[in-house]
Amino acid sequence: MSYQNILFDVMGGIARLTLNRPDRLNSFNTAMHAEVRDALGKVAGSDVRVLVLTGAGRGFCAGQDLGDRAVAPGGAPLDLGESIEKNYKPLVLALRALPMPVIAAVNGVAAGAGANIALACDLVIAARSASFVQAFSKLGLVPDSGGTWFLPRLLGNARAIGLTLLGDKLPAEQAAQWGLIWRCVEDAELPAAVDGLAALLAAAPTRGLARTKQAIYEGWGRTLEQQLDVERDYQRELGRSADYAEGVAAFTQKRPPKFTGR
Repeated sequence: MSYQNILFDVMGGIARLTLNRPDRLNSFNTAMHAEVRDALGKVAGSDVRVLVLTGAGRGFCAGQDLGDRAVAPGGAPLDLGESIEKNYKPLVLALRALPMPVIAAVNGVAAGAGANIALACDLVIAARSASFVQAFSKLGLVPDSGGTWFLPRLLGNARAIGLTLLGDKLPAEQAAQWGLIWRCVEDAELPAAVDGLAALLAAAPTRGLARTKQAIYEGWGRTLEQQLDVERDYQRELGRSADYAEGVAAFTQKRPPKFTGR
């Protein structure tokens, strides 16, 4: 697929996917959804060890492009639920299911679905000038792209309800203080901070990281006893990996490990 709405490249085990509609604050249209799906499919079936998702220009993503009014056969407006089912639901699930860490580098406003797509990533780093806005209430809609699921789990019900009913802008620094995102950095430091984290994760034991995030995300639906069983099974699996053998060898030899992701 030839990409017109995103930028995508892979180098040194790091994949970078940039939403590239800066004149529309990288809001999603049908074509961009298709391109992002294609790129994520390439990442999932490759030896990529970390994915960085960001936006071009002055924003991360403003959610759905309200000017892109897709129509169904016969000219009727496309049902919003159908759009969620076809585009946003598979996007969020694909990000969560990737067998490697996913970093969201939020370089500006993340609004509506754009905010919740960032939250679907494993680690969110934001520039100090960035903000997160649950803009759905201004349109008479419910938060989608996992917003009603992520927010109460990350912030608790009181803050989740306040952000979604009022649609207030949440500055990146406050988002970090509240635990909504991993880190807030100065604008000028964002590229270096993201590059450093991506390089660190690309050199880490990828299978172990993938199982760790899987255990945490899926653990919300298990009892403690069930989770202990999952931890046992993952340790048994990872204990046979090349990275575990390398980690032990490096520890005993007092040298930095050289993980391969296997």
